[in-house]
Amino acid sequence: MTSNTLLYGLDDRPPLGKAIVFALQHILTMFGATVAVPLMFGPQLWPVDSNADEITQAAQLATQFQNTALLISSVMLCSGIATLIQATWGSRLPIIQGVSFSFLTAFAYIVTQVLAPVSDGGMGGDGAMAMRYIAGAILIGAILEMVIGFTGLIGWLRRAISPVVIGPVIMLIGLALFKHGVPKAGTYLPIGVLTILLVIVFSLVLSRYINFFRLFPILSVIVVVVTLCWVLTMTEVFPAGHPAAVNLSAVHSSPYVRATPSQVVCPWGWPLFHTGFTVAVLAGYFASMIESFGDYHACSYMAGGGSPTQKQISRGIGCEGIGCFLSGLLGGFSSTSYSENIGLVGLTKVGSRYVVQIGAVILIGLGIFGKFGAIAAAIPGPVVGGLYCTLFGLIAAVGIQQLAKADLKSDRNLLIAGFSLFMGLSVPAWFDGSAAFYQPGPETLLEQMPEMLRGIVQSIGLTGMAVAAIIGITLDNLIPGTPEERGLTSKE
Repeated sequence: MTSNTLLYGLDDRPPLGKAIVFALQHILTMFGATVAVPLMFGPQLWPVDSNADEITQAAQLATQFQNTALLISSVMLCSGIATLIQATWGSRLPIIQGVSFSFLTAFAYIVTQVLAPVSDGGMGGDGAMAMRYIAGAILIGAILEMVIGFTGLIGWLRRAISPVVIGPVIMLIGLALFKHGVPKAGTYLPIGVLTILLVIVFSLVLSRYINFFRLFPILSVIVVVVTLCWVLTMTEVFPAGHPAAVNLSAVHSSPYVRATPSQVVCPWGWPLFHTGFTVAVLAGYFASMIESFGDYHACSYMAGGGSPTQKQISRGIGCEGIGCFLSGLLGGFSSTSYSENIGLVGLTKVGSRYVVQIGAVILIGLGIFGKFGAIAAAIPGPVVGGLYCTLFGLIAAVGIQQLAKADLKSDRNLLIAGFSLFMGLSVPAWFDGSAAFYQPGPETLLEQMPEMLRGIVQSIGLTGMAVAAIIGITLDNLIPGTPEERGLTSKE
């Protein structure tokens, strides 16, 4: 794509009114995927005890809604700041930064370990403690990402990690989250199934004929299904406590503006650090960096900038690290470039970085406005579960797409990719005890190791992404293969 096909190029500044409309399109495009992540983790971080009495359950549910609302607001604030840094000083491309799905498996592992009772080998902590450990892992990984970016090491990393490696890793990001799909949608199956059907109809059928559904399929599904749930809640078809009922109690109790520093900076408390958790999160950083490497090329071409320079890519990765570091301090999750919004640039022919900078300011405003997060937190669980079934499946398919860049007729590539993928599923099953009918378990191996090493090995063993990345990188770089065979250069 060349610049003469664009309505607005990289350095163009559309009239402010148009620029705001274009910016809102970017926000609406990234909204569904960005909000889905805190909606997934909120109930895990602040669970409701099904065995407690009604008063206790109501109090726990209110806490869950309030903290999920704060998490959503934090995520929006972090996305806005990271986007502003990226578009202004980083790659200087019109790229929206949002919550990266590459980290979800690692974050889920941290939450499980922190909240598990001490008697089960966990820490016996709460949701705030889990977020503090997540923040600590994000901060360490962000420093590494800054070093890799600003020193130019991203070029070497790109040669060391080929599509043969990154494909299975991305597939595992989606596949490892299978427990959060149908089980959550099935809390009230009619609404869960309706959500899945509408995502398919809006994104694959109506989008061919109606431009609105091509731009906002996920947002449209959320509006339609949540409105239906709200009507059924108001008419008491869904009584209070029903899985699909819309609970707006957090909206009334949330502040209009998160004005005090304690509500914005380290809202869950100061970060905590754990070697094993950090190792698990680093696999997400590597996957995120490789994904961003490709996104910079796609976005630059679509925005009329041609091929991005090595310095531009290095600045972009380095500034992603800065954005993630600030996210760790501001109570959010790690961020990365959003491919959906890069597609929007090609669709609308608006490649102006000025538009994305305005979008970043709007996102920051949404993050400061507390009521926004509370409204988003009211989306019922079955709706969220239905979205997961489609979104996480799509992530796995993107991994297949990445793997297809390599030569799939090569026995070398098939063995490395297949072995990495299988081990990324099988090793965690051994470590988490779900294959306990095979003895001995990993305890025999772990108890022979020093305590610190034991924690690292256990963290890696429980994280399929990390297992696949280590095996894939090792085999892909030890077993001879041409750059074309490994997918490092174009097949054409």
